[in-house]
Amino acid sequence: MKTKFLSSSLFLSIVTLFGIGLVQVYSSSYIFATESFGDGLYFFKRQLIFTLISAAVLFATTQVPFEVVRKYSWCIWPAAFVLLCATFIPHVGVRVGGAIRWIQLPLGIRFEPSEILKIGFSFMFASLVCRHQNFLGQMKWGWIFLMIVAPLAVLLKQPDFGSFAIILLVGTALLFTFGLNMKWLVLGGLTSLPALYLLVWHSPYRRARVQAFLDPWSDPGQKGFQVIQSMLSVHSGGLTGQGIGQGQGKLFFLPEAHTDFTMAVFSEEMGFIGVAMLLALYGFVVFRGFQIVMKTEDMFKKTLALGLILTFAFSVFINVGVVMGLVPTKGLTMPFMSYGGSSLVVLSFLFGILLNIEMSESTYSKSSRAF
Repeated sequence: MKTKFLSSSLFLSIVTLFGIGLVQVYSSSYIFATESFGDGLYFFKRQLIFTLISAAVLFATTQVPFEVVRKYSWCIWPAAFVLLCATFIPHVGVRVGGAIRWIQLPLGIRFEPSEILKIGFSFMFASLVCRHQNFLGQMKWGWIFLMIVAPLAVLLKQPDFGSFAIILLVGTALLFTFGLNMKWLVLGGLTSLPALYLLVWHSPYRRARVQAFLDPWSDPGQKGFQVIQSMLSVHSGGLTGQGIGQGQGKLFFLPEAHTDFTMAVFSEEMGFIGVAMLLALYGFVVFRGFQIVMKTEDMFKKTLALGLILTFAFSVFINVGVVMGLVPTKGLTMPFMSYGGSSLVVLSFLFGILLNIEMSESTYSKSSRAF
């Protein structure tokens, strides 16, 4: 049994984030859970169960022979697309806050298929690279375009612009890495501007978010309320913070305190020093991910690892940007810190794959030296 990952610095970092996330869910949700469910530990207990399930997923993923991952990796993207479409089936999909992003499961659990779709893109891209040596020259771009655009169109229909943006960013980064001429990237960016304008300006909720980003104080009671309360919480933290559990923003001033804006609560309670240490930990995880990419010789593994670590990095970057008012509100959770089982389980699968790649490459290197 492969257990070398237990001593990996990446694994230890993930375990640390599991622990910090549990404490953060407890701190950010206690008041809301008490008022809403009469049990201050309601969200914490559920998150604890999600964490145990995620730990099992992480361990199981590291044990799967990587050839099995390679063989079936192409299935993840279309499977996620099917689940994404299932959110529109009556009594299956669940509408929350104007968006239909969740599938209702037994025991009151909701699952968000877009979390699978985000990592599924990297698996699909890696499969294409593996099957075509001259990837950018040999692909039938009409089919590829349709295969990618259809799920992205469903994301916008839900709507889930945050997941759409992450997939778009990861795709652009991977195409650039694999040699797509810069002029095509620039041309694609320029031609997408009118589409982006239409997506934003002809959608009332997206237009409101952009306006709140540009000038939140123009409507502090409505459009700019989330952003203003988030920035106030961050500012209130100062250098050392108010202390765990002592933040005021989560007392029904800050919407989504235990999900999308949990970093604002963390900033208020732990201060600049705490935030800097947490971001350093995230930065180390991303650094270790890129190390795995650089050390991996197999093209499929290298492509997959790069796509997965970029997905994680962009998720962290966008959430922190939203909390600090540097990016328009996207409705994305903070990896490991926000309440939610879908994100946590998929993140565990993501890092299980990365640890699997790290171990398989280490074993391959030792075998090569033996010969």
